[in-house]
Parts: sequence; C-alpha cells; structure tokens
Amino acid sequence: MSVKTKSKIKTTLSVLARIVRLNQTIVGLLFVITALIIPSTNAYDRVTGKAFASRSEVIAQHGMAATSQPLATQVALDILKSGGNAVDAAIAANAMLGLVEPTGCGIGGDIYAIIWDAETKKLYGLNGSGRSPQSLTLDYFKQQGITEIPKFGALPVSVPGTVDGWFEMHDKFGSTPMRKILAPAIKYAREGFPVSELISYYLHRSVARIGQYEGFKETYMPDGKMPDTGDIFKNPGLAATYEKIASGGRDAFYKGDIARTIDKYMKAQGGFLSYEDLANHSSTWVEPVSTNYRGFDVWELPPNGQGIAALQILNIMERYDVEGMGFGSPEYVHTFVEAKKLAFADRAKFYSDMDFNDIPVARLISKQYAAERQSLINPDRAAKRVDAGLNEGDTIYLTVADKDGNMVSLIQSNFRGMGSGMTPTGLGFVLQNRGELFNLDPSHFNVYAPNKRPFQTIIPAFVTKNNAPYLSFGVMGGGAQPQMHAQVIMNMIDFGMNTQEAGDAPRILHSGSSQPTGSEMIDGGYVSLESGFSTETRRALLKKGHVLRDVSGAFGGYQAIRYDDKNNVYFGASESRKDGHAAGY
Repeated sequence: MSVKTKSKIKTTLSVLARIVRLNQTIVGLLFVITALIIPSTNAYDRVTGKAFASRSEVIAQHGMAATSQPLATQVALDILKSGGNAVDAAIAANAMLGLVEPTGCGIGGDIYAIIWDAETKKLYGLNGSGRSPQSLTLDYFKQQGITEIPKFGALPVSVPGTVDGWFEMHDKFGSTPMRKILAPAIKYAREGFPVSELISYYLHRSVARIGQYEGFKETYMPDGKMPDTGDIFKNPGLAATYEKIASGGRDAFYKGDIARTIDKYMKAQGGFLSYEDLANHSSTWVEPVSTNYRGFDVWELPPNGQGIAALQILNIMERYDVEGMGFGSPEYVHTFVEAKKLAFADRAKFYSDMDFNDIPVARLISKQYAAERQSLINPDRAAKRVDAGLNEGDTIYLTVADKDGNMVSLIQSNFRGMGSGMTPTGLGFVLQNRGELFNLDPSHFNVYAPNKRPFQTIIPAFVTKNNAPYLSFGVMGGGAQPQMHAQVIMNMIDFGMNTQEAGDAPRILHSGSSQPTGSEMIDGGYVSLESGFSTETRRALLKKGHVLRDVSGAFGGYQAIRYDDKNNVYFGASESRKDGHAAGY
C-alpha cells in the first residue's frame, strides 16, 4: 500500500472519529434536555405497583421480620427458624439493634409493645417506660432557676425500662431461653460488625452533642474516632452486660452489679438516678385502645405515650371523602394538617402519666368528639394554632410474626438519638434523656414529679379486622409518629396502596409552632412535604395560609407486616429512607 493511500485512510478514520464524538455529544445533550423538560421518574422504574414504590412486598408463609437494620432482621429469622416464637425473635432483634443501631435505641432506653397472641386471640399492650428519680423534686428545678429540663447530661435521665420489658414479654409469651435469645447480639458485640452508612452518619453527629460526657468516647470511639462506613465496630462492654442479663435475668440489670455501676456513675455526674430507682422499677401491662376507621380497628396504647393522637386524626379524617380528594391533592394535605393540629392541641394539654391524672381517653378518641373538633376546620384557610411542636428523637421500630400466627409490634428508643450522653463505665450503652419531656409548669398534666413517667413519643400500632390480625406496624420518628401512623392507614384503606407502597409514599409532616426564624415567629407551625408532592399542591397550600419549609430526615422510618388470612401468608415491608429490611421464610 502506497504512502498516499495510507494517508487518505488515516484522514478518513480521523474524520469518522470526530463525527462519532460529535454524535455522542449531541446524544448526551439530548438526554440532559429531556431530563429538564420531561417530569422525572424513579431510576428503578418498576413494571408493577406505584411509581414511588422502592420494591415489592416481601411474602412468606412461616415467619416474617421487619426491622430497621438487616443484621437484626437476620437474627430474628434465625430465632424463628430454630423454634423460637415472635416474642423471642423480637427481643433478639431489639438486643441486636442496641448494638448495631445505638443512634436510635439501646438498653438505656424505654420500650412499648402490642402483642397479638394467637392462642387467646387477643391483643396485649406493654408499657415498659421508666419513671423519674425519687430524689429529684420540682423544687430542685425552681431553686436552680431551671425553667426547662436540659436535653443532655444527668438531669433528663429516667429509669431505663427496656430490660424489664423484655423479661415481662418473655415471662408471659416467650418459649426460648434468654441465653439463646441474646447469644447472637453477644457474639456480634464481641467479634464486631460493619457499620452502615446511615448509622455512621448519626454516630458522627452525636459527638458534638454528647461526646464530652465521661464514658462516651471510651465506648464508641476506642480508637479516637467514630467508625466510618464499613468499619468493623466492637462493643465488649455491651457484650459483657448482655451476658450478665442472659445468665442473671432482669435482676442482674436492676439489682446487681449493673445497677450499682449506674448508681455510682450518676452520682459522679451530679445526677439523681439511683440504685433504689432501678430496684423499684416495674413495667405495666395495659389495655390497648382503638377506633374503627372504615371497617378496620386501629389500635394504640393509652398515655403516657402519644398513640391516641393517631386515632384522633383518623376519627376526624373519616368524616371526609379522603379517597375522592385524591392522594397528594391540596384538599387532602390541608385537611390532614388541620386535623393534626387539633389532635396535637389535645396532646399538648392532656397526654401524660395516667397514674397522676384523670385523662379523658374515651372521650378524646370518640366519634362524637371528632365531629365537634371537625367543625373547627376551615377548608379554605390554615388555622393559626399552638401545638406541642415536638418532633425530635430517633427511635427503632420492629415487627415480627411467627408460624403460629403470633405477631409483635415493638418500639424502643433512647430519645434524641443516643440519649443523654450519660454512659456508665464499661457497660456499653447510653442512658436515655426522656425526662426532658416533663413540663415544669405546676399546673400542667405533664409537670415533673418524682417516680412519674414522662410524656413519651414512641408508639407501636396494630390493626385488626373482624377481630383477627391484619397489620402490625409502626413509624419511628419523634412527634412525626402519630402523623405517619394515620397516613399509612389512609394510604392503605383510602388510596388502595399495598404494605410497601403505604410506607414508600411521600409523607406530610406538620411541625413546630411559635418557633423563632430570624426576627419573626411562626404561628401555627409549618408544613414539610417530601419531594413527591406537586408544585401545584404546594402553591395551593401557600394560598390557604400554610407556611412551607423543607426538612431532611424528619419523616420517620417504617416497618410493617400484614397478615392475609385467606392464603395464610405474611406480607412484609420496610423503610427505604433508612436501613430497613423485611425478610421471611
């Protein structure tokens, strides 16, 4: 081949290459332009289900577990497969979560549960929340000039009720020895586990808030830094604590060396929680309360928690044609927010320890009262009203179902993520700061008093239909919880969503009131909408007088198990916003 021919071929190839590169550029620009002018859809477009669904439901016959962390879900399934029941598996998963998700829970916190017992065909409610120290009085706060209980440190610490709650559930319904139940968490605590991206993020955030307290860095930063994503983290202190509980029972925690260590540590920190407070603690079995929403009985626990707020919201919403409004419409969002304001006004006034107050629960969740409250809603205008405005607090929620039809709805928390910062020497966990939620106004239902349970945000939920189990579910996330409980129910009943879609659907959050933003005050709080709501809905809400504010990470975390009695199968769902994982066998 001549030199001239070779030169022509080289030139031709060079021109062709430039044409290809130009075409690639044009195609790329077309993709960008298309993305800008055509409404976006999920990158994981599915051939079935709603566009916003992250995945399909998990379906299994013999057992199901849904927790906020995959390793905990696997531990629960292992317990079920080895012959344990739903209560055994729920305790095992909770213990595991105290290790792998200390940013939301742990044995320094409180616990609540609703349990469906297949044998008696009945729901049982457990209030496993702790009480305030006996030696701390309201006068102390007055003498110190304290007008609000601090968020962190020794003063907001109340008795941790979780371990006693475990043993109450186990004594009543458990079938597997506690040694076997706690063994997986003990093994992981000793050998270590890889920290997930989300938990690493929250661990790093916790350092600025509570990293200064004695024992915290020694437990969670043994190498001088918080673990990053994928780092192997070990907690030998927690492993030793779990081992003592497994062998010595609940008294090992409340009357043994663990209690003495807590007592000594709290005295050194200037706190009031004592050995006597721990030794005198007990959980309470309570009757769940319910309202019927379009043929489904929705169950919550009575105060000191906020569960009945969800029932109050649903009672008001039942008076509207929610299905006809349409999901995401301005009418639906406005009506829901106004119903929430009314329920939370009652929450702020009444919800507290029922051993100290005569709370009109039956009236608050009655249909007649809902009719009276509904009359206050203006369909065209947002109400300017004060509510409790409390949406702080990270939590874990889990649910388990077994081959015999038993189902557990369980929620557990330290409050404000990792709690008070009080980290007793060598025990491997942080004590909660639930006492922060007491009010210091002597005329308030929730005023501080010794040996009193504070108002609580954590709430499990359950749904039955025709006196049979239908749905065990919860949505962790502080004051967002009753709002999200009501939305999940409406998503399924009014809008026909399945168990996974009901949790994946964009959420509405009404927060705050009279909170300063610069030099102005927001009356009536503000509304936050996840990204799935349209611009038209947002504009319409502004015209009705709502204040809109974007927030991140405040919309809660969902888990659920639905029981299909026709096919005798479980449908599991979990949270796409967090590390949630549902699995069955």
